[in-house]
Amino acid sequence: MKDIKVLGTGCANCKATVKLVEEVAAAKGADITLEKVEDIQKIMSYNIMSTPAVVIDGQVVHAGGIPARSKVEGWF
Repeated sequence: MKDIKVLGTGCANCKATVKLVEEVAAAKGADITLEKVEDIQKIMSYNIMSTPAVVIDGQVVHAGGIPARSKVEGWF
């Protein structure tokens, strides 16, 4: 099971990223836990400069903008 966090304050890009990750995980049959992190202090603890960002199993794999669908598919 992959532990996935989408970091962002709730903007449209952040919501679109959550939806994209959910869609791709479902299509691939991946077993995930998905958490939306909106707390600024928690986001800052990952040392990223732009959101949305995606963290998988504690490692930042994307930051800034909506990731390409092909990139998300590569995570699974």
